Amino acid sequence: MRHGVAAICIALLGPATMPAGSAGAGVTLELRKLPMKFSWIACQPNCRGWVSAVGIVTADTPRVFDEFALGQQLDGATIVLDSSGGAVNEAIALGRRWRDLGALTTVGVSVQTNTAQSAPSDKAPVAYCESMCVFLLLSGKTRFVPETAHVRVHQIWIGDRANDAKAATYSADDLTTVERDIGRLAKYTFDMGGAGDLLSLSLNVPPWEDLHELSQEELRLTGLVTTRMLDQPGNKAAVVELTPKPVRGRFVSSAVATKTNPEPAISAKSAEAMGSAGSVSAVGPLGQH
Repeated sequence: MRHGVAAICIALLGPATMPAGSAGAGVTLELRKLPMKFSWIACQPNCRGWVSAVGIVTADTPRVFDEFALGQQLDGATIVLDSSGGAVNEAIALGRRWRDLGALTTVGVSVQTNTAQSAPSDKAPVAYCESMCVFLLLSGKTRFVPETAHVRVHQIWIGDRANDAKAATYSADDLTTVERDIGRLAKYTFDMGGAGDLLSLSLNVPPWEDLHELSQEELRLTGLVTTRMLDQPGNKAAVVELTPKPVRGRFVSSAVATKTNPEPAISAKSAEAMGSAGSVSAVGPLGQH
């Protein structure tokens, strides 16, 4: 992917125009559900390039990334996410690795076009960052989410019982495992500069409900966005630092929210997350990681 392409660009800006039922959109969807793969996308001659990270996080993903990183200069690299989520503990490990590299993170799809090298694409499928992918996004030292991207959250859950979570049975050990992993996720969130609002939004959505898509305001409230990108003449982009919000070291149930500090307006049901005796995965309502 470093050589021989007429033009490669990242689909971050502008509306998606590829029909939802097209072959290209279907392939993109399937890739988001497969184990995560990493590719270096070159964009000669005017930019450094970026890392494309597509797929779900599995037990092997941290190792796969380390193998990909061998011999490459990835310090300060931009990592472009298109993912349906994955395993909690492995995502945390990978996110810490990216923070150590000083990576920048965003959501997008890398596409090849037949236009001039400097021209952006306007026909790329929209990218998604769901479930644990959102916490990978949080690992970036600088984080940008385009308006066309979909960032969606929900509770962590045991993957093999997510398809019928209400009917499944759980042990005390399962509950202990999930509580442990929630604690790890909370520590990671605050270490990365995220807000308690991200945990509150995520843990209020059980697997039998649709994922909650974060609005632009919620992206700022949770600390997921640190910059905004502006179109500039000559197809150049300027990244402007946003004023950082103070990190809220809190985790409050919506049942005790006050008028002066309201919780986001989503389901107020009590969390019933249950985990397995190993690690917990954050899974979608259709059972994908």
